[in-house]
Amino acid sequence: MFYREAGQFRTTYAQDTQIFPLRQDRIAMIALLAVGFVVVPFVASDYWLRALLIPWLIFSLVALGQNILTGYAGQLSLGSAGFMAVGAFACYNFMLRVDGMPFLVALVLSGLCAAAVGMAFGLPSLRIRGLYLAVSTLAAQFFIIWALDKFGWFKNFDPSGVITAQPIVVFGYAFNTPQAKYVLVLAIVAGLALLAKNMARGATGRGWMAVRDMDVAAEVMGLPLMRTKLQAFAISSFYCGVGGALFAFAYLGTVEPSAFTIDLSFRILFMIIIGGVGTILGSFLGAGFILLLPIFLSVLFHALFGSAIDAGITSAVELIIFGALIIFFLIVEPHGLARLWALTKERLRLWPFPH
Repeated sequence: MFYREAGQFRTTYAQDTQIFPLRQDRIAMIALLAVGFVVVPFVASDYWLRALLIPWLIFSLVALGQNILTGYAGQLSLGSAGFMAVGAFACYNFMLRVDGMPFLVALVLSGLCAAAVGMAFGLPSLRIRGLYLAVSTLAAQFFIIWALDKFGWFKNFDPSGVITAQPIVVFGYAFNTPQAKYVLVLAIVAGLALLAKNMARGATGRGWMAVRDMDVAAEVMGLPLMRTKLQAFAISSFYCGVGGALFAFAYLGTVEPSAFTIDLSFRILFMIIIGGVGTILGSFLGAGFILLLPIFLSVLFHALFGSAIDAGITSAVELIIFGALIIFFLIVEPHGLARLWALTKERLRLWPFPH
């Protein structure tokens, strides 16, 4: 009875098209953001902020970029980790080579650099699709990592190949504690998620979905196919680039090109598949599932067996269980965790009546 739209009348077009039409959803989102900004920084430990919450937010942002391209526009990509690397090293070089470069400006410029690279490698999407496009973006992944390794300028000619991120300073305030970094990352991710939600539900998102469902019919109806596909690649790569810059500056601190491997690209792809393809919420749920489940399994095994079993065996068993759970989950609910959440909300709207 508490989750129903009875008595909530929408009398204008603006009310009918708002992001959260139900009052309960608006209250829940405001409460969630209030807890995230006000409560969590003072309650969570440094370990939780540094090792769990900050990487979860960053990978949610990258998964959101992947979801824009694959979920909404239907363009399969395996180069998201490469675009993250572009953003990380671009932000490092902007901060290094331009005196007095503000961090937020460098962050936006790093996203734009990743967007430019994404558009360049998205050009094959005008002629190929599906697995062939995935192979093309996979080539982008290998080429970007090769270029960062080959040319020492990107790493400031450091012989170890490792870059150390500069301190984060915004409007004179140094974000040098886990609490401050968490709040900054949360603000950036929340803003970009809101922007993505508005794009997905507007004319831009409808163009992406038209291309995803049937690009030939969309082109016949007058939709500019080249602009729409390259726009999806650019925006997706921008999100990945910003996520890569935050990955280097707010999470790791020091990073090398080998950190952005093809394995990371597959993990990001699994995030949107498990969370829900073509949903904003699914990016956050999938990132949480992929990041937290291995940690949970590791803690569980150590609590049950301790040091009685060899660490290599427990690690292998954890991977087996992790893979089996992914397969089981995809069989039970192929539309992801976001679909389970939508079904739960529908049941709440009907409760306590039978359905």
